[in-house]
Amino acid sequence: MKRLLIFGVAGVAALVVGIAIAFAASGGSSGSGTSGGATVSVKRIGGASVLVDAKGRALYRSDQERNGMVLCDGACLSFWQPLTVSGTPTKSKSLDGKLAVVKRPDGRRQVTFNGRLLYSFKLDKPGKVTGDGFKDAFSGQRFTWRVVHPTGVKSTTTTTPTTTTFPGY
Repeated sequence: MKRLLIFGVAGVAALVVGIAIAFAASGGSSGSGTSGGATVSVKRIGGASVLVDAKGRALYRSDQERNGMVLCDGACLSFWQPLTVSGTPTKSKSLDGKLAVVKRPDGRRQVTFNGRLLYSFKLDKPGKVTGDGFKDAFSGQRFTWRVVHPTGVKSTTTTTPTTTTFPGY
């Protein structure tokens, strides 16, 4: 009976640790939601000022999505993660421009900056910009992604954009 109790306690402990690891790996929330601080702020990365999320990851927009029209869905979301919030998005004091939200097809509320949907690039790490000028296609929809700069600053892509097509998506 004592062995059964020990195995039961060990099993519960392993389950709790597994849940804690999964929760930490997901950032403690779904999507790119915020967990304190400004939803969007400005940070200097690679010599340029760019918009970043609360975790310091660069934010991007696609050339094809305008006026809150969501085109990045399905397989596209495996690379481009919408910046979502449950409440009202907030911005740092150094950021000019308007933050708002649009409702995605899945019901989540995605943050927009001056009318453009905001995403983080799954392959980026905080303090890195690797998706600027990236071109890809999902389900026949082509996308060109741009890092978002504060109002009045244009993209400074100096590398040749990469085009990736994902067949079957």
